[in-house]
Amino acid sequence: MPQTETPGTEVAPRSRLRWWTELPLILLVYACYSAGRLLARGDVTSAVDHGLAILRIEKALHLNAEHPLNRLFTRESWLGVPADFWYASLHYLVTPAILVWLFHARARHYRVARTWLMTSTFIGLIGFTLLPTCPPRLLSAGHGFVDTMAQYSSYGWWGGEASAPRGMGGMTNQYAAMPSLHVGWALWCGVMLWRYGGTRGTKVFGVVYPLMTALVVMGTANHYFLDAVAGVAVMGVGFLLAPRVMRAADLVRARLPRRTAPVAGDMGSPIVSAGCQTSAGERIPRQRESQLDTAAGPDVSPTDAGEGAPAPAR
Repeated sequence: MPQTETPGTEVAPRSRLRWWTELPLILLVYACYSAGRLLARGDVTSAVDHGLAILRIEKALHLNAEHPLNRLFTRESWLGVPADFWYASLHYLVTPAILVWLFHARARHYRVARTWLMTSTFIGLIGFTLLPTCPPRLLSAGHGFVDTMAQYSSYGWWGGEASAPRGMGGMTNQYAAMPSLHVGWALWCGVMLWRYGGTRGTKVFGVVYPLMTALVVMGTANHYFLDAVAGVAVMGVGFLLAPRVMRAADLVRARLPRRTAPVAGDMGSPIVSAGCQTSAGERIPRQRESQLDTAAGPDVSPTDAGEGAPAPAR
């Protein structure tokens, strides 16, 4: 009769992940992401040319949604200020929060979700390196964009030159606009909430969050519409590659030497009981015989009392 596995135990070997191994891995990927953005600065002239090329393509395809959104956020501070906080903060809060939630509440799906996110992030870094792009807010004023982060910088913790904290704008790559990982990560968060949230509220937020993020990145003039499309495409490619990445990681892990746990009874310790075995509750050899002698009484035969018992007097 074939054995059947208890539901949920078929992934047990792969779900034994520990936070003290996961946290350094995630921090390493984020460090690579930050370093990649910083190092892949590219030539400013080529970055501006790429940004203008994207803008021309969008105008030709009638996809230029950035101008009306940017004018709206610039004119209405009650929209522009929250949008700036959204852009500068939620990117770094919601994504880690969902990772932690998946790790604790949806452990069966955590590894796949984490691998998908990390694979897509590395693909985005390739895009930053190969195609440095000037965001709309850094184009000359004649192109009609206003940097809302600079306009409303007095309301927030960021500086006027970037979404980084004041005085740290020079430590960021402001030409890493293509693709928009703000939109890509928000899409990943939305999918996780929709699939595993379980409640109607989480599913609604899973739909609203990526859509609002796409509007925010365009309204604040930090990304073009095609940047957002590229962010979605990067997440799609990462989703397709994630199973291959996990299989490769499993192959590498299988070839690494493993420390086998010692088997009970084969601990390599010297025998100190001269071959005598003790059962649970016994501390010294021959304890069993002494207990039998006490319980046997004077009428017990030598056979019952044990081989070492003296013969009764005749």
